[in-house]
Amino acid sequence: MKKWRLGTFICLVTPFSHAATDEAMNIAWVVFASILVFFMQAGFALLESGMSRAKNAVNVMMKNYMDGCMGGIAFWCVGFGLMFGANLTGWYGMSHFFPTEGAPWDFTFMLFQMMFAATATTIASGAMAERTRYSAYLVGAVVISGFIYPIFGSWVWSGINGGQGWLGQLGFIDFAGSTVVHSVGAWCALAGILVLGPRLGRFGPDGGTRLIPGHNLGLVALGGFILWVGWFGFNAGSSFEVSTNLGLIALNTHLAALAGALGAYLAHRGRANPIHLGTTVNGSLGGLVSVTAGCATMYPLFAIVTGLVAGFIVVHGMRLLERFKIDDVVGAVPVHGFCGVWGTLAAGLFYRSDMLNPERVWVQVIGITAAFLWVFPLALLLYWGLQKTIGLRTSTQHEQRGLDYTEHAENGYPEFNMTITHDSHMPPRKV
Repeated sequence: MKKWRLGTFICLVTPFSHAATDEAMNIAWVVFASILVFFMQAGFALLESGMSRAKNAVNVMMKNYMDGCMGGIAFWCVGFGLMFGANLTGWYGMSHFFPTEGAPWDFTFMLFQMMFAATATTIASGAMAERTRYSAYLVGAVVISGFIYPIFGSWVWSGINGGQGWLGQLGFIDFAGSTVVHSVGAWCALAGILVLGPRLGRFGPDGGTRLIPGHNLGLVALGGFILWVGWFGFNAGSSFEVSTNLGLIALNTHLAALAGALGAYLAHRGRANPIHLGTTVNGSLGGLVSVTAGCATMYPLFAIVTGLVAGFIVVHGMRLLERFKIDDVVGAVPVHGFCGVWGTLAAGLFYRSDMLNPERVWVQVIGITAAFLWVFPLALLLYWGLQKTIGLRTSTQHEQRGLDYTEHAENGYPEFNMTITHDSHMPPRKV
């Protein structure tokens, strides 16, 4: 009987094509990375819910759940075309709206980018927690996913369907979105909390700051771990191929997160303050945000430096907001905004083959400034318009009772909040 070698058998039954095999492997990798990035939505939901009070736990979860759903549809309809359509002017895409046809890679790329849009949008949720009307928040999420985020993204990442964004032409470096995703989301969050104002009781009439602790630090830690895991897909997936650079990207991502937690620890120790779990988790997230721009183009040592500085930025950034009486429930603006700015600068400063080049750093400054000047005023107008029309902030009574019941007629912890669920003044729940 004739013996067949395994390699011979494979060659006989499968048409041999390196190109087809490479494309299939790349698609499989990017789909897996997309799943990891989508899993970050669960991380955001857990972290934000844990940092909020028990009476708002359901509301926070609902916002994270639905902003990805509604924002994803908006991104598919118009956002993808604005961001990745033919960009002949350098300012926005003009094709690929409502996309239904394409090659296998086109659908894969769209899936991955849809997850990024959801990440940018959901950043505002935690900052605006505990006093935002649910319907108004979702309107804002649709506008951010379908217009604000894609337009800026087209300035940096467009080009796959012709043309190139003006920041991309300048050589702006943002590998996976320290500015494109995270700073954009943070500037939207900053606009939202400025329009909303602080939660009731957050700042006293004498100017003092009152701590409003979250209800479940276990959820905060679990959310932080999930976000950390998802970030490997976020950064390494942005290579869009199975390449030898994946190890460096993942390593830099991990090192920056480690250093971010260490930076937050040292920042607290430097002032002899207690070391809080929430701030430590935010320190790691700040490290992750900061390395996202340069994770593919810097040496591991500088990933550690980038993350370490980000940990300090998170701690002092949160104090800065408190000093100006700005109420950011989860620290989204320092983590995603301030650390996004630092990380984008670091990507220019620590570029492997051209370190400390002032021209490259200047291009980074231009991109950072452009992001703020585009996003913040537009988001401020958006939330101001929502406040003046359908209302952005919930009523004082609803804020006091909690948005779980007043917005959703539910309660995340019914056994512990019987006075709310059985209050005779509340409307009966419709089944």
